[in-house]
Amino acid sequence: MLLHHYHFVPDETLFDSAAFRAELETGRSPVVLFKQALREIQANLDARFRAGADIRDLVHGRAWCLDRLLECAWARHDWPDNGIALLAVGGYGRGELHPHSDIDLMMLLELDDDTPYREPLTAFITFLWDIGLEIGQSVRSLADCEREARGDVTVITNLLETRTLAGPEQLRTAMRERLSTQHMWPSDRFFEAKWQEQIARHYKHNNSEYHLEPNIKSSPGGLRDIQMIGWVAKRHFGPMRYEDVVAQGFMNDAELRILSQGQAFLWQVRYALHMTTGRAEDRLLFDHQRTIADMFGYRDTPERLGVEQFMKRYYRHVTALAGLNDMLLQHFDEVILRADEELETRPLNARFETKGGYIQARDRRVFTRRPAALLELFLLMAQHPEIEGVRADTIRLIRDHRHQIDDAFREDLRHQSLFMELLRSGGNVPRQLRRMNRYGVLGKYLPEFGQAVGLMQHDLFHIYTVDAHTLRLLKLIQHFREPAGRESFPVAATLVHQLPKLELLWIAGLYHDIGKGRGGDHSLLGAQDVAAFCERHGLTPRDTRLVTWLVEHHLLMSMTAQKRDISDPDVIREFAAQVRDEVHLDYLYVLTVADITATNPSLWNGWRASLLRQLHGETKRALRRGLENPIDRDDWINETRAEALALLRTVGADIEHVERLWDTFGDDYFMQYSPSEIVWQTQGILAHGGSELPLVLVSAPAEDTSEGGTKVFIHTRSVEDLFAASAAAMDQLDLSIHDARIATSSNDWTLNTFIVLDDNDEPIREPARLDRIRQHLVEELDDPDDYPQIVSRHTPRQLKHFRVPTQVTIEQDPANERTVLELIAPDRPGLLARVGRIFVEQDIALSAAKIATLGERVEDVFFITDKRGAPITDPDQQARLRDRLCDVLDV
Repeated sequence: MLLHHYHFVPDETLFDSAAFRAELETGRSPVVLFKQALREIQANLDARFRAGADIRDLVHGRAWCLDRLLECAWARHDWPDNGIALLAVGGYGRGELHPHSDIDLMMLLELDDDTPYREPLTAFITFLWDIGLEIGQSVRSLADCEREARGDVTVITNLLETRTLAGPEQLRTAMRERLSTQHMWPSDRFFEAKWQEQIARHYKHNNSEYHLEPNIKSSPGGLRDIQMIGWVAKRHFGPMRYEDVVAQGFMNDAELRILSQGQAFLWQVRYALHMTTGRAEDRLLFDHQRTIADMFGYRDTPERLGVEQFMKRYYRHVTALAGLNDMLLQHFDEVILRADEELETRPLNARFETKGGYIQARDRRVFTRRPAALLELFLLMAQHPEIEGVRADTIRLIRDHRHQIDDAFREDLRHQSLFMELLRSGGNVPRQLRRMNRYGVLGKYLPEFGQAVGLMQHDLFHIYTVDAHTLRLLKLIQHFREPAGRESFPVAATLVHQLPKLELLWIAGLYHDIGKGRGGDHSLLGAQDVAAFCERHGLTPRDTRLVTWLVEHHLLMSMTAQKRDISDPDVIREFAAQVRDEVHLDYLYVLTVADITATNPSLWNGWRASLLRQLHGETKRALRRGLENPIDRDDWINETRAEALALLRTVGADIEHVERLWDTFGDDYFMQYSPSEIVWQTQGILAHGGSELPLVLVSAPAEDTSEGGTKVFIHTRSVEDLFAASAAAMDQLDLSIHDARIATSSNDWTLNTFIVLDDNDEPIREPARLDRIRQHLVEELDDPDDYPQIVSRHTPRQLKHFRVPTQVTIEQDPANERTVLELIAPDRPGLLARVGRIFVEQDIALSAAKIATLGERVEDVFFITDKRGAPITDPDQQARLRDRLCDVLDV
């Protein structure tokens, strides 16, 4: 590309064109000779790639070789006159070809009448296809080029990059004259059209360079962003050497170096993708990431997988390229295209002012004279929310002076005070932290954060790098503070306004995952880092203890809600003892909700929301009672029964019948359900009468709440396979089970409740579908011998590329006289049904289950006993159960 300080030197060892022409004269089949030449060229290039040759030599070298072959092919056909030329266009026009890139050609005619050229053109194109070239071709006259380019920015863009391969060069010169800015697409119009094109392209990729499976060409920070800079420069300045473009002030040498290094890396990845897949592939899919990481020499270490090291390098390059693309295009717009516009200038202080709503330095030496201004600028933007952004020249100054942020800078009390003032500003702090990260300031000021930039985990659960996840978490907390956040996150939106010091939450959010990638427990490592930050920045011991506790225990609430039985008062009491007070609880709740949602948007659903809300509410009740005065199990049961009876009386229920029914349920039933759930189930059972058909009740969450899941209650004769059969039947309905409470009455009737969501993790509310669920379950469960078929759907492509060995952990729960089995296994359709069958085989009774799907794996917790209701304590039985689960689920 013209912007790169690189000059390709033709290499005859790649392709000896003179020898090839001589061989063509021998009379051998031209098709065979051309095919052989193409194979030898590619094999030579691939060998050089594996040997570590300069990628630029390979990409330009393949284009040079194809130039020579196409010249030979063109010369084999009889052209009636000099009114036609063969041009390379697009990427090939830039002299760039990867192993399977399209070879874009244009046959340029001087006149509109193509009649004299039809026969040789048909023969030429057919010949290219016969020898196996993947070409994209067009036939245009000079007038065609002018007409089509005038109405389509993609055409003018393609024609900006052309080379004459054969035929008269004056035809291309004439075309360039017709397409010049004097006749069409002046710089400002061209730039605006390309900018809108880039905005639309970035939107398709969620405006993020952080994709689990990025497109190295089209994603933000990809090759297309580099090409965008080149197109804009070419259209404005015309063809020129890279030194001239730098001299024009469009970019400087440091920026050119970032572009060149970034392009070289992406070219290496693209070449490897084409070579690995045997096709023109630009998606860096999981299928290929490990292969390419290994090809590039990345090896697993105790701290990081080789593929994670490779992807970190990828993300760092594309992040730098995306930021540079933003800055250069903004610079082009402000300084070149809009230089003559009159923009209002308003001073902010002695160092900064706004111009046209954007902040800029009043003196180009401001960061040299006062390094603290590198932080002051972001504080001013937080204090003045009307400021839309930073002027491009000032962004460049920040990038050029951020090296001043060293140990001495970080230890300076003035700088520490400025950073804390930013966190306490009350403005949109996350927006400023994102800008600091974009311009490379945040990772300089907090080196521990800088280490996490581009750091990814190779799984389907963590879909963002650590730095992107962290900044998303902070953005979500800011969302909780705004009116729009109250609808989706009502509890968090209420609590965030009650927190005594919001800056403590910003700090905890910044540091909660900062220990990842260093080996060891990232929560403990992060706690050590944040304690040092707090001490360095003068926080009180009390505030330091709170922030350190939040970082160390940031997973506590989500793990308790998802893996423990939060209907058990002992679990609530234990959690409350760890939390200690309502202030810790509220901070932790807000941090937890933001963390879950920022890890993977699909994780946050109504069911998880209801679990966290319940845990928060029950813990707050326990703390207000006092940890020294915990609620007694008998009190809990009696209160639940009394409240449910009162509700049943209001609807005219026969209380005597209710009491007789409840006498068969057992006390644990009243621990597991709320009074309203008990009323719903009791009314359903009494109305069902003595029917032997299964009773299935289905209830959706209230329309006015987004929280919770669809409840399915099954009351039928107890049979061994019932849980497995129910799970299989729900799989057939494309329902995912997220919670199961299994109970059996004293007269051997089940009281099983499932919380289910659809395949979009949403509760089912449509009456017709609720009725279909009920009917299907009744039909499938009415005959215990007619077991529903376990579904065997196609496993999604992404899941196939992750090996998740099944892990089984078995622990005891003495307080509830049961055993807790935690299962980590690869996700697949029908998994719960298979687990249920294994329980039956092993004489295991299930009392409850907590189901969590985390990307490519499940982390499920089952509360089990033996058939007599006793815990599973026999080591041999535990070993048999563990081995059987691993044998079945590791297949």
